[in-house]
Amino acid sequence: MEKTAQEVAEWMVQEIKFTGTLRQEVAIAYVKSNFGEEFVFVNESGNASLAKEVKKAFRKLHGGRIAWDRDSFTWAWT
Repeated sequence: MEKTAQEVAEWMVQEIKFTGTLRQEVAIAYVKSNFGEEFVFVNESGNASLAKEVKKAFRKLHGGRIAWDRDSFTWAWT
């Protein structure tokens, strides 16, 4: 069955609710192996990143309750 960006975003929110945080490198590896390469790309800085549609669905789902920490490359429940 075809996976969707919405499903990836739902997994991310659930993971953060359960553990409190989610490191970007962990999210990238999990998404690649469990949802597919199409949800990950290499950005202009040469770093792996989540696809724009995943980020959009993720922001919509958490509604500001999850914050990004750029120093530790981690999302955290606020």
